[in-house]
Amino acid sequence: MRYIAEARVAQHLSGDGAFTKRCHAWLEENVGCAKALLTHSCTAALEMSAILLDIAPGDEIIMPSYTFTSTANAFVLRGGVPVFVDIREDTLNLDERLVEDAITPRTRAIVVVHYAGVGCDMDAILDIARRHGLKVVEDAAQGATARYKGRPLGSIGDLGTLSFHETKNLISGEGGALLINDPGLSQRAEIIREKGTDRSRFFRGEVDKYTWQDVGSSYLPSDLLAAFLLAQLEDAESIAAERLRIWNRYHEMLGPLEQAGQLRRPVVPDACEHNAHLYYVLLPKGADRPGMLARFRDNGVNAIFHYVPLHESPAGRRFCRVHGDMRVTTQTAERLIRLPLWHGLTAAAQERVVAVLGAVEH
Repeated sequence: MRYIAEARVAQHLSGDGAFTKRCHAWLEENVGCAKALLTHSCTAALEMSAILLDIAPGDEIIMPSYTFTSTANAFVLRGGVPVFVDIREDTLNLDERLVEDAITPRTRAIVVVHYAGVGCDMDAILDIARRHGLKVVEDAAQGATARYKGRPLGSIGDLGTLSFHETKNLISGEGGALLINDPGLSQRAEIIREKGTDRSRFFRGEVDKYTWQDVGSSYLPSDLLAAFLLAQLEDAESIAAERLRIWNRYHEMLGPLEQAGQLRRPVVPDACEHNAHLYYVLLPKGADRPGMLARFRDNGVNAIFHYVPLHESPAGRRFCRVHGDMRVTTQTAERLIRLPLWHGLTAAAQERVVAVLGAVEH
């Protein structure tokens, strides 16, 4: 609240004020990207990625179907064709073993989604991209503060995107960031973000006036949101520690139910340091998930499913194509339940959630 008051007193409520600059500096230092740019959403950051990569009608972009619509929409808006491949059974991330076979002469990029803040196999993805001359975009909407082999998610591909939506670990209500790891894209990214103008260079005194230079749009968040976000970023370590305590408590309590075959817990590879963005369970094949969700509702527990696979949606059928079998994606979408996880969730509340799960015979 103090930061928001300071922003008001400074009378800079639009984008790129003092608090925006402080958020940029924090992200660049803690993520290790060449440049960070706050946006009004992770969707906006993904749209900027598509523009930066010069995606044109007919260009193909390989990505998972088990993701939010923004991952695909950003590229469809440029005329691109998302090509869906299946996900891994363990992490529910893009199955890197299936990517190479989906590449065609029209393929321009690979978009990975770090589901639940658990990193994809970035070494394999980057190797494939390098051999085929493709760009890699990390949709790290759920990945703030998480790492793959010690490297922050969003800092590994050519471009990365973060979300600060109120449902994420670090929030500003609405908000996101574009993380630029290829320095050659930094100046154009600034232009795209500022309605296609070199306004940012003008304010730094690098040009004597600013003009329309490229395609672009208005992707800046208010400095009031940046003020809110800065306080979150400064508390990132303690927020992450609390969420990990809650996640680990679930994981320990649900061990016996997994051993009894009543569910499967999340899998986190040794190479990944996750951020406890969410805790999910997978019910056994053929289990009555609607009944399980109804039982949670009857007991006052807000447990919910997650994505409807994009390849099964009307827009997915219209704008995208599928490569290969989507068996894991389809089965995961039918079996997954997200359990309540938020900063401050008590052990007693978690025991109640686990008791509801354990009371059901699958």
